[in-house]
Amino acid sequence: VTYLGKPLRGPAEGVAMVFQTFALFPWLTVLQNVEAGLEALGVGARERRERALAAIDLIGLDGFENAYPRELSGGMRQRVGFARALVVDPTILLMDEPFSALDVLTAETLRTDLLDLWTQGRMPIKSVLIVTHNIEEAVFMCDRILVLSSNPGRVIAEIKVPFKHPRNRLDPAFRKLVDDIYAKMTARQTGEATKKGLELGSWLPQVSTNLMAGLIETLAMAPYHGRADMPEIA
Repeated sequence: VTYLGKPLRGPAEGVAMVFQTFALFPWLTVLQNVEAGLEALGVGARERRERALAAIDLIGLDGFENAYPRELSGGMRQRVGFARALVVDPTILLMDEPFSALDVLTAETLRTDLLDLWTQGRMPIKSVLIVTHNIEEAVFMCDRILVLSSNPGRVIAEIKVPFKHPRNRLDPAFRKLVDDIYAKMTARQTGEATKKGLELGSWLPQVSTNLMAGLIETLAMAPYHGRADMPEIA
């Protein structure tokens, strides 16, 4: 893994993370949770408090500084997560499915608020990298989409999103791009043609019960693994 052209061998300076499951310290207040990253960086108490309060206000949680996570809704907890990430002035913001644990309306509100902060230049970051399984969310928020395969994970497509913000989900071009990405993700790779099996009603080989049991065992083993016709094996 490289960061800014150099191998990454420890914590990456200038990178912050927003987690799917909020990952807040339940025994700390909102203010203390947001201050935690600054404290780890050795920022003094006065500056730490000032920057944390500014981040809390930016993300829309002014007035909840002394609340504990258990007293907040899911959307408010995730806002704390965003404030905690932004307060360290990162160059890159990583987000791991940040809206998947929220209800639909809350997630949509938070997406829109985040995009507004980004397009207005009110966040101190240069790039945002988001992991999501929601195709529409990716097209709605991102300028570039990388489609990954599963096991092994590799990039199978790189797609530029040509639409300006704010984006209209009902726009035919928007819907077409969503459908195109879905098609790329669900397309099966073409390989050798599958051998056509025997017709239904083919006769089983005329062998003893013991030999039939042996054929069944053979069918289950390599190289067949249950994908062959017993009459042909016989």
